Amino acid sequence: MPNNTVTAFGWDQCARLANAQTELLVSLDVGPRILSYKTEGSANVLGHLPEELGASGEPEFRVRGGHRLWVAPETEISYAPDNGPVNFEFRGPNALFVETPVSAPWNVRKSMALSLAPEGSAVRIDHALTNEGAAPVTVASWALTVMAPGGLEIIPQPPLGQHGKGPKGREFLPERVMVPWSFTDFSDPRWKFGRRFFTLRPVAGMPATKLGLAHLEPWVAYLLPDALFVKTFAFEPGATYPDFGCNLETFTKDTFLEIESLSPLKTLAPGQTVGHSETWHLLSGITQPDSLEEGPLEEWLQPLLKKLGL
Repeated sequence: MPNNTVTAFGWDQCARLANAQTELLVSLDVGPRILSYKTEGSANVLGHLPEELGASGEPEFRVRGGHRLWVAPETEISYAPDNGPVNFEFRGPNALFVETPVSAPWNVRKSMALSLAPEGSAVRIDHALTNEGAAPVTVASWALTVMAPGGLEIIPQPPLGQHGKGPKGREFLPERVMVPWSFTDFSDPRWKFGRRFFTLRPVAGMPATKLGLAHLEPWVAYLLPDALFVKTFAFEPGATYPDFGCNLETFTKDTFLEIESLSPLKTLAPGQTVGHSETWHLLSGITQPDSLEEGPLEEWLQPLLKKLGL
């Protein structure tokens, strides 16, 4: 079906990108924000705050849900309201560009360029922040994806090394960065820290927890009862990332869970841009493994990830 604009989630204008297997809906009345990502016959894997859908023009920021673009590190500028219409342009059969007007007094323009593959579920999202002000600003692009309730986030870890062994000159040096927030409780039962995976599950009624990583693996996944969402993004060795070096952050509170990727920090002169890309995949109609313990889960995931070239 061709790309068009449709009414959805209470808004009059949402851009629709679709091929024979996959559909994305992107709000044009507020944002930029991706509202829906689903394959033929499946439910939307993105989560929402229903009470915040369909409205616009509020003076304060609204989470709303879906996938959004923020400014890191988290300061007042992060909460600039994205509550008005975006500029947009269809750039091909499966491609869309959306951007905010410049928001005073911060003067950082946000944009997303989305491209859906002609077949299958692969979606590339290029995020960008442009300094439209008169003074330099140091920022990183920050892409936050709210997931549908009831799933399990899967964060792969690099193979463990051995004490005293490794690359010459680094036998005893640290190789991984893990950043807790002041409210992160490592005894929280929603977390499971394994050799191969860290996993996190949203649970109704539970308080906030958050963790950041210098994530060296190429993917993060979210497993729902009948679907597997996979997002990929890069880590740039030697780059300076926000929050003590994080290119991945994840947050959950109650049934709300976000998977967040970040670009390196960059000081932007007027007119300069910083950004980063994600690629999404969605495998639907799957049957979960009998056990979500680390061994069976890894064995179950391997052929699915291989199909995606990961």
